[in-house]
Amino acid sequence: MSETKPVALVTGASGFIGRHVVRALTREGWSVRRAVRSQEGADGEVVIESIGPETNWQAALEGVDAVIHLAARVHHKNDEHAAELYRKVNVEGTLRLARYAATAGVRHFIFISTVLVHGRSNDGRSPFSESDLPTPRGLYGTSKAEAEAGLRTLARDTDMKISVIRPPLIYGAHAKGNFPMLARAVRLGLPLPFAAIRNRRNFLAVQNLSSFVLHRLRHPDAVSNFEIFLLADRERVSTPEFIACLARASGKSARLFGIPPSLLGTVLRMMGRQDMQDGLIGSLEIDISKAIATGWQPQVSLEEGLRLAVESQDD
Repeated sequence: MSETKPVALVTGASGFIGRHVVRALTREGWSVRRAVRSQEGADGEVVIESIGPETNWQAALEGVDAVIHLAARVHHKNDEHAAELYRKVNVEGTLRLARYAATAGVRHFIFISTVLVHGRSNDGRSPFSESDLPTPRGLYGTSKAEAEAGLRTLARDTDMKISVIRPPLIYGAHAKGNFPMLARAVRLGLPLPFAAIRNRRNFLAVQNLSSFVLHRLRHPDAVSNFEIFLLADRERVSTPEFIACLARASGKSARLFGIPPSLLGTVLRMMGRQDMQDGLIGSLEIDISKAIATGWQPQVSLEEGLRLAVESQDD
């Protein structure tokens, strides 16, 4: 008689991170229930058309042992409805799912938050750590910080383990945001004006995120019901070093020239790209010692993670 596989519900399962996490769980022997917005024809799909304060999760959570909550409102134009949308999905939607999960007897709830609950940069300060008071920036970071606070309260009133993971920029094949734009520019051999930047930043390979999720599922805390982890690759590099590493992974030479960072920042702000200014010019260093202390080790180095991202881009 075969052993029954544990069941994980993954929200955002068809997204960039979700696809990697689903594969990692499947390899580890989990039965994965994929929460998707519309039917895609894959095994284990459950259609959840929208995530918010009124979503009914009861059927999706039947028999589920763990939830990995990846789905979130990430990009939305700043209009009068933006704050409400972020709150409905990222705060109320997250807490609605977590309450349903606790009621359904789910043992472990893993919430992917963001390092932006600490701010966009730690220039001139020590690396961010879990003991720092949240100082979120922007609607996205603020909504994630509010969701974390609600989960902390929920953990006091239930037996469900809750793990919060705060990542920086996550890179890998089919990533969204600034990473694919940068990878394409490097691949095309475009000259990039970042040679004069002297920052230090942490990044996170999607393989390392997936491996930590599995590690938390294997080794939940025996005492605490609520834990927060900052997670990143071991390496801290400058933007020019990151681009040079990406170029090597692509079999290209990095074409970098220097523009004073203050001037470059002004240009990016005028273009409405504050996010790019923060992500390319400022420092964002992360202390991952708490994650390491659990016995976890990054599965891939920055160099290897970028190579895998580039090689798998067309898969």
